[in-house]
Amino acid sequence: MISLLLFVIVVVYVLLLIFITVEKIVFKGEWYFILFFMVLYLPFYTSILSIVYQATGSELVVAFFQYIKELLLFLALLGFVFYNRNIWDYPIRLNLVDKLFLSFTALAILYVFLPLGEASLLSKLLYLKGTLLIPLFYFLGRNTQMDQKAITRLFSLIMLVAIAAFCLNVVEKMIGTHFQQFSGYALFNFAVNGIDPTGNYGLSWTFETQTSGMRLASFFSDPLELASSCLLAFSTGLIWYLSKERGQSWMYLIVMAASLGSLMMTASRAAFGAFFLMLLFIAVVFRLYKLLGLGALLFISFGAYVILFASDEFYYFIYDTLTFQNASSLGHLVEWFLALDSIIANPEGIGLAMSGNTGSVEDEFRVGGENQFLIYGVQLGVLGMFLYIAILGFGIYKSLMVFRKTEDSNTARIAFVTAATKFGLLLPLFTANAELYAYVSLISWWMMGYTLTAYNQLYFNLKFTRPNNLSQPSA
Repeated sequence: MISLLLFVIVVVYVLLLIFITVEKIVFKGEWYFILFFMVLYLPFYTSILSIVYQATGSELVVAFFQYIKELLLFLALLGFVFYNRNIWDYPIRLNLVDKLFLSFTALAILYVFLPLGEASLLSKLLYLKGTLLIPLFYFLGRNTQMDQKAITRLFSLIMLVAIAAFCLNVVEKMIGTHFQQFSGYALFNFAVNGIDPTGNYGLSWTFETQTSGMRLASFFSDPLELASSCLLAFSTGLIWYLSKERGQSWMYLIVMAASLGSLMMTASRAAFGAFFLMLLFIAVVFRLYKLLGLGALLFISFGAYVILFASDEFYYFIYDTLTFQNASSLGHLVEWFLALDSIIANPEGIGLAMSGNTGSVEDEFRVGGENQFLIYGVQLGVLGMFLYIAILGFGIYKSLMVFRKTEDSNTARIAFVTAATKFGLLLPLFTANAELYAYVSLISWWMMGYTLTAYNQLYFNLKFTRPNNLSQPSA
């Protein structure tokens, strides 16, 4: 009964979302609406596929829900070309990040055809498809112009997703059961992805701590993706709290509290550490010294709780993590050493689909997979790894410059969230294949692209002219 109810809700929700998105793109020329679709679809993606398979048992039906995002993205690109009739009149001024992205993209495409690695051509193409989403969303951001209403709606949806995720976390905690027990997560993974259920909860080891405590994921694919999304939501709530009238600030406090609450329930050590690093970054760079004090107070309070009041189970969980005696921490180290050994032996790389945790990477060929930087290093060589690092580094730096120089409040907000989120994600990138967390990854890359357009306008005095017949999104 529950599975049927969930299936009906999913079908109605997705079809309504598809209808609105197609109508906006095709009939109103608002191709940017694909971004709103992604915000409302990607957080639920794995849960939607699981619920659909549990109800229908059909991989064909699942495929529709699986690839609808790519189809709509392609439709949005067609809309971009069709409604930009003067597209060839656009002035082109590439900044450093643009050039780095073009180089990274060209290198990834080249490595599909080089005779490197044991992966098949199909596996390489599938891996390339996922990789190209990063520069594609950056490109969308670089070519998007949004009015205040649309930007406000975008941030509102991000905050709504964060609050909804926390509410479901609370329900999970109260009933002592993962939402994935109802969504058919284990069945979907076994039947479609060929992954056997593991762990004490019959899902996977990701959903529990080493001491068998629950790690909650809400409607996200796993606790690690939820934890990373909390960084995006918290920085969004924070910048709106700092830039709105105090009478309206209570709602943004709720967003920040919900983000922190969800983060704690994921029990993600990397994301929890990343949260404090993000607070430190924001406080120092943006001169928010009260926030620095708050972060220090939270850190000291957490340390005091662990030492004085925490159970022995939780105390040794933290202790083993810090001393790398935790099985998961040891696993990270092993994967890092394997990846580093491959990079040293093959600095030119060993080819696409040879590292990472995507479905296109076969277990028998996989080398490493617990560090996004090393994953690119194993596959694309030292050059590919450093291009990716340079994109992140210069992207964060230029986002800070835009935040400080722009006079447009909405652009400043996007620049703030871009810099804070991308910096906060650095630690998860060291411990996971974090670009697979499509929601936070792709949305933040779009934000970086949008911010870098403002950078060009500020530092190159380049005013992009838009065709008169190009409508602004009225999300």
